[in-house]
Amino acid sequence: MIQFDKVVKRFGDVTVLRELDFHVKPGERCTLIGPSGSGKTTILRLLMTLERVTSGTIEVDGQCLSHVKRGDRMVPADEKHLRQVRKKIGMVFQQFNLFPNMNVLRNITEAPVRALGVPREQAEEKARELLEMVELSDKALSHPSQLSGGQQQRVAIARALAMEPEVLLLDEVTSALDPELVSGVQSLLRDIARSSNLTLLCVTHEMNFARDISHRVLMFDQGQIVEDGPPEQIFNEPEQQRTRDFLQAVLDA
Repeated sequence: MIQFDKVVKRFGDVTVLRELDFHVKPGERCTLIGPSGSGKTTILRLLMTLERVTSGTIEVDGQCLSHVKRGDRMVPADEKHLRQVRKKIGMVFQQFNLFPNMNVLRNITEAPVRALGVPREQAEEKARELLEMVELSDKALSHPSQLSGGQQQRVAIARALAMEPEVLLLDEVTSALDPELVSGVQSLLRDIARSSNLTLLCVTHEMNFARDISHRVLMFDQGQIVEDGPPEQIFNEPEQQRTRDFLQAVLDA
């Protein structure tokens, strides 16, 4: 479902990703762990086309995301192509990123109506189903400023699912929440992951959440994969010293 092939990403003189090769199978749930600045969020931003690769290619569901074929060569993709491939991907951000001037219902329906051409009545019916799933049925007409952080993140999750994506990206989705709100959002995401066929790519510093939600865990450091394996191996018997050092530092903190 997701394929990175020798992807390099630089910001000025700083190389964030170094010829990165990795893939995620359809329906697989992968979590990226590692120190801040190791390139984890950059991977998600590349998939959302918020950033462009410096070199290499990214494919989503067999379709090249970053480039298109013109004649016998590959050239950077235009905005029309990016929009088309991006429809398969949903993302939940660390800071919610809800539209403050729109109520909850419209926050959820705006993208399906405008980007997918879904009739508004149909989009609203789907939005109300999603609000029931995230236990916010009574907040449809509220504005983000009237919601707690945990409620805003639940709306953001519903908004991402409203696009019926094949891939869901989660970027530190609980790091901006008060501690007492974290478990509720994590429990919701566990239920979504286990009851759907979504391909999931998650960045988190919550190691218990990573252990519970993942089929695979990838340890990142300095723009490269240090270790890749099932959660029981990564957390119980990591092979690499860098992984052991990172996990020990997280546990100590």
